Amino acid sequence: MKVLLDSLPQMRTFAEALAGHLAAGDLLILSGNLGAGKTTFTQSLGASLGVQGRITSPTFIIAREHPSAGDGPTLVHVDAYRLSDAAELEDLDLDSELEESITVVEWGAGLAETLSSDYLSISIAPRAQGPETAADEDSEGEDSADEGRIVELSGHGSSWAARLPRMVDSIRAAGLTYDEEIA
Repeated sequence: MKVLLDSLPQMRTFAEALAGHLAAGDLLILSGNLGAGKTTFTQSLGASLGVQGRITSPTFIIAREHPSAGDGPTLVHVDAYRLSDAAELEDLDLDSELEESITVVEWGAGLAETLSSDYLSISIAPRAQGPETAADEDSEGEDSADEGRIVELSGHGSSWAARLPRMVDSIRAAGLTYDEEIA
């Protein structure tokens, strides 16, 4: 499924729609170039999930935990950019907390799939870039402009096969453009 996001408020709306379908044990693997919006998405997701703490890119720390402000699961935010292989990711012992947390792994494609056979791949890419839409990066290395994004979701495992159709309904209800509506 592909979703077109025209602005930062739409990224927040998308994250909110997705958050309603997440539960402890979920693994999200994010991919996209530097400045694509991975951390911005995770910040919006964390706000929608009601987690504590400021969500910033954990590039040098590698992983951060954000406990729920209520009774929801902890959000574990991982940045695998500096990891050279899946063994280094396994050394973080993420699988011991996977069932109790929602785990988001930036730069995780090709590494984090070993954590679970049930995961959601999220690829974030800027729309066509011309001189008038070139990405501006903020201090976190992520987008700060209201530049459009195309987000592609791909569910893996039986859990996501059942949930993706319901997510389409939530995305439609939120007024976001998806799949066949994208030109």
